[in-house]
Amino acid sequence: MTEDAMAGAAEDAEGWDEVAAPDAAVIEALARAALAALPVPFRAAAQAVSLRVAELASEATLDALDIADPFELTGLYEGIPRTEKSVLDQPTQPDTVWLFRRAILDEWIDRGDVALGDLVANVVVHEIAHHFGWSDGDIARIDRWWE
Repeated sequence: MTEDAMAGAAEDAEGWDEVAAPDAAVIEALARAALAALPVPFRAAAQAVSLRVAELASEATLDALDIADPFELTGLYEGIPRTEKSVLDQPTQPDTVWLFRRAILDEWIDRGDVALGDLVANVVVHEIAHHFGWSDGDIARIDRWWE
């Protein structure tokens, strides 16, 4: 590396020594912004879903989904889809969208070509689609975002 290149790299790195990785509050704020940007017919129902951010999915969750690598799961919908709910259902917990911060950050770094807010929005919208009764196949037919 030439001296000019090294000097340029040093200038580019200036200030980064004080920057921390986005924390759970940042991921939640990005997710809430994505929910607020949903089309009006979906917004109120989507915002009624609990939103939680965890570092990674629990071992029990990974085992139940037969996922070995916790970095493979960026989000999860837990609940009864609206298309399957009945007035006779007695909810034991609120419908919840889980976002897994470290898995999201890992994918963001691996991609290197997408804004963090766009990635979080994609994960949130995917999980909220499950709340509305869409399967992974349904979502894949209209959302080719990952390609």
